Amino acid sequence: MQDHLTIRCVHGCEAPDNLYSLRRMDKAALAVLRAMVTKTGAATSFPLEGGAFLRSRPDVEHPDLQIHFYPGVPATSGLRWSFERPAPGVYDGYGYGGTICQLRPESRGDIRLRSADPFDKPIIRANYLSAEADRITMRTGFRIMRELLQQKAFEKFRGWEVMPGPHVESDADVDAYIAQFANTVYHPVGTCRMGVDPDSVVDEELRVRGVEGLRVCDASVMPTLVSANTNAPTIMIAEKTAHIIQRQHA
Repeated sequence: MQDHLTIRCVHGCEAPDNLYSLRRMDKAALAVLRAMVTKTGAATSFPLEGGAFLRSRPDVEHPDLQIHFYPGVPATSGLRWSFERPAPGVYDGYGYGGTICQLRPESRGDIRLRSADPFDKPIIRANYLSAEADRITMRTGFRIMRELLQQKAFEKFRGWEVMPGPHVESDADVDAYIAQFANTVYHPVGTCRMGVDPDSVVDEELRVRGVEGLRVCDASVMPTLVSANTNAPTIMIAEKTAHIIQRQHA
């Protein structure tokens, strides 16, 4: 199993923004309703409008990092009801930040059966950051993102660094921060790998080896992660498989 891992850097913001109030559940719902009815307002715009594909070092052939910038709502705060107060120690104010994601991790996890009972939940072991190369790439990506957020264009908005904070500076500190706060981007692939070799789970037409009448048609058949979101490739895999089945039954 392979997956995309991401880490964030969050800044407080000195200037007010119009997205702060939308953290309240009732106002967020009204913004969505407004967008549906009048096609106007904050909910008509996707919050991750800015992004980039980057190389962690000059000798990398293809970009191995992806960055997203999000305005308005710091990732330390989520939607809440109007009567709720933020949790102790959680930043509650204007902010912005960025996330950095490693696109081609070397770490590998697995999914195993818990028992012979088909209703038992499987054992999922992501095994993030088990490869040293991944720890180095994530650390490098975090430093690049942090440097971007320190650029002059942010000066009139920039407040203090909320996460992880200026005290996180050494390689060991950055590694510890990533290990504690990194999140999945929910792009797991590879557990039903497609291939022509005997060890692959499905063949080139996504038929499960050794089982008649069964195909697997989702992101798990990808031999390796794509350097982006998995949604579009998964749609392509489904369309391709549909054509194969239609052709065989024609």
